[in-house]
Amino acid sequence: MIYFDNSATTKPHPEVIESFAKVSANYFANSSSIHPLGGQVEKLLDAARQQAADLIGVSKETIIFTSGGTEGNNTAIKGVALEHQSRGKHIITTQAEHPSIHDTCRSLEKLGFEITYMPVAEDGTVSAADVENSIRKDTILVTMMQVNNEIGSIQPIEEIGNVLKKHPKVLFHVDAVQGLGKVPLNLSDTGIDLCTFSGHKIHGLKGTGLLYVNHTAKLYPLLHGGSQESGIRSGTENVAGAVSFVKALRLIKEKQDIQKKDNILKTLHDKLMKELSQLEGIEINSPAGGANHIIHFSVPGIKPEVIIHSLSQKEIYISTKSACSSRDLTESHVLVACGKTKEVSSSGLRVSFSYENKEEEVDIFVKEIKKAIQQFKEVLR
Repeated sequence: MIYFDNSATTKPHPEVIESFAKVSANYFANSSSIHPLGGQVEKLLDAARQQAADLIGVSKETIIFTSGGTEGNNTAIKGVALEHQSRGKHIITTQAEHPSIHDTCRSLEKLGFEITYMPVAEDGTVSAADVENSIRKDTILVTMMQVNNEIGSIQPIEEIGNVLKKHPKVLFHVDAVQGLGKVPLNLSDTGIDLCTFSGHKIHGLKGTGLLYVNHTAKLYPLLHGGSQESGIRSGTENVAGAVSFVKALRLIKEKQDIQKKDNILKTLHDKLMKELSQLEGIEINSPAGGANHIIHFSVPGIKPEVIIHSLSQKEIYISTKSACSSRDLTESHVLVACGKTKEVSSSGLRVSFSYENKEEEVDIFVKEIKKAIQQFKEVLR
């Protein structure tokens, strides 16, 4: 099997599964209970929070454990909107966001908020200057992805953060789900107030994640109840999930350190990009300088699902766009935002690597996609 759909989800690491099972079996008490068993669980959760903070370079009090990217993005965006609506109802985002940002912003429009959907360049990015020019007196939030989940473009997060330092009343939320462990991001002194991470993108478990909330950022909670997670996310904590997420985080950080030496993702990226650029009838959508683990391309004239099913028969697995919207076979809104034609934006395919992939897998993939494209072109003649 060749698994090239790691941006949709990754295969859980055995150590992550083991940590979840061990905590579930031995630390099953409610951490809010005042008896000794509850105290043990509370200490374990506190230790996991400290370890997560150390791994991403922030203080323990800023860590909120969540169920993943969608919850993290909703909590950040809606939390800011509802908490700060008295001083403004204007939010800035881009036209090329993940549905958990785009659709959340759309939902707030129904509540009277005004959203500026900034146009992106051909490479899917916006400039810090354009962000600043979009800021108004009633702007309360800027929200965007660090790494685009479809085409791999990398936003100039640090530059935008530096601009927003001059506008302290405007909070900055970054969706770092696709970049975690692959594209560096410094949360210290970069102007980022809120940042979303997800476990299942880093060989962790689905239903685990983390939201970084800067000390100065105030959120209106979406869940009310027992005031867990600093009152931002009430509900009995998923301690096993939190511990397993931290295990996955530690392992991916170790992989990232090794990557600095052998550049495995860049090797895979450059090899596939070279091969694809030599194939007739293929248009590469991922920009130069984008994330090394994502390559997006189109085969105009051939439906992407047809190629995906053909490759699946060979046990090669890729995708079209965001897994959250991959069953919607219409145009990719990201490619449309980048100015691609309808033919290109409706025929996109995404290959996404992990540190576990090998060069020989790229060779096999190229060989099989050549066959598939040639086969369907002959049918269409």
